[in-house]
Amino acid sequence: MFSEKDLKQIKQHDLTLEKVSQQIETFKNSIPFVEVITAASVGNGIEVISENNQQKLIDFYDSKKDNLDIVKFVPASGAASRMFKFLHSFLEDYNPEKETINSYLNGGNKKDLETFLKSYKEFAFVNAVRIKIREKYPDYKHGTKGVRHQLFVKTMLGKKGLNFSNLPKGLIPFHKYQKYATTAFEEQLLEAAYFASVGNDVYLHFTFSKNHVDYFKEMFESIKTRVSKKTKKDFHISYSFQKNETDTIAVNFDNTPFRNKKEELVFRPSGHGALLNNLNEVDADVIFIKNIDNVVAEEYVEPIAYYKKVLAGKMLWLQKKVFSYIKVLQNSELSPELSAEIKSFLWNELNIKDIEIEKETILNVLNRPIRVCGVVKNTGAPGGGPFWVKDSNSLTTTLQIVEMSQINTYDNHQQTIVNEATHFNPVDIVCGIRDYKGDKFELSNFTDPNSGIISEKSQDGKELKALELPGLWNGAMSNWNTALVEVPLFTFNPVKTVNDLLKKEHRPNA
Repeated sequence: MFSEKDLKQIKQHDLTLEKVSQQIETFKNSIPFVEVITAASVGNGIEVISENNQQKLIDFYDSKKDNLDIVKFVPASGAASRMFKFLHSFLEDYNPEKETINSYLNGGNKKDLETFLKSYKEFAFVNAVRIKIREKYPDYKHGTKGVRHQLFVKTMLGKKGLNFSNLPKGLIPFHKYQKYATTAFEEQLLEAAYFASVGNDVYLHFTFSKNHVDYFKEMFESIKTRVSKKTKKDFHISYSFQKNETDTIAVNFDNTPFRNKKEELVFRPSGHGALLNNLNEVDADVIFIKNIDNVVAEEYVEPIAYYKKVLAGKMLWLQKKVFSYIKVLQNSELSPELSAEIKSFLWNELNIKDIEIEKETILNVLNRPIRVCGVVKNTGAPGGGPFWVKDSNSLTTTLQIVEMSQINTYDNHQQTIVNEATHFNPVDIVCGIRDYKGDKFELSNFTDPNSGIISEKSQDGKELKALELPGLWNGAMSNWNTALVEVPLFTFNPVKTVNDLLKKEHRPNA
């Protein structure tokens, strides 16, 4: 199947023939759907913590945190191009010499574009675009309304302008303050100072694309004085890249290797599940995980930080209980009283049911990484949801975050369960990745390799099949101990399209 040239390419990609062959076998055998038993809901896997207990957890976290290693882990390698999808369509479709902008807007569904054009003065990047336009197009003001709109968007997105289409989302100006604008990257730093500081130090780890790292370094140098002065904290940034060896081979629909126009093999990034390797290299007591675009303007940060501390306090409390049970079991036999107590803890706190109450089994179940996931009420937004899932290798039922693509929605019963879902996971996770001895877990030992995703893509006008690894907060954490806590919807403020920046949480003093 593979030539010498192929083998050389595989090696250059930091992969092995064995690994590539296994990937092809996965395509051939397909990936089984996850069987969801029921959707998690309040009282059935999702906890609502009272205000009194929230404060107790915050106090517990605050009492511990200055003696802990704390890191905020931010996946930040996503390109901003999807933010501007409807603007790219505008540049491709609109010809100001053939029609007015009003006639174009009236022809079909152009609501997103209309909103943007009416509101562009509100965006944080407007002044930067205007400066660039004056530099590139001195006669800009003399053009028709359609020409002016077209040049504005072109200058904003194009390589000869501000190049937003090719920048990472974290470096797009999000928020406009009186004297300056901030990016999502800067807001992540500011927010971390509120809940992830240890003394005067704040540690963050970002996953970048290699070709973006210089941009981020330059940005950090330009903003660190401002953020440090504002927060009275010192910021320490580390970063990593999605590794070549996590890429997966693309195949044709007959499961033979897909080749490009040069007859070379094609390898593709394997989704956010590849970031498990990056997370595995972070060694800390507490790790907060949050996507780069899920930020708010400064005046809204405090209530966000409040709930981050609640989740962290819950994780540390669970961890303390787990460690105490492990130490007791290692030094004594499993009495009926202790057995009943641990069974209740596993059921009510870690959502583990139908487990054999035997000493070795319990020790194995307890001695795992812990994650506490904030979940919000379902608003129809895309993303993974919490479901009770039947383990394919045992009779155990566990609580998992499941992507919709992992569920066979053509099955009426499974679709009915999906329709009953009340909450989804906005990637708001606090992790404990050290064991009771203080040693870091090897996170690759706690994944479900069968929970990846096979999807259909295209390249060079040809259809192909692509393989994504188990998602970072889905199958990659499948065998972690998991607790779900309801948090308010206002804690979730992603920027999926540029118009999301018009929402109140992204507009200082709005």
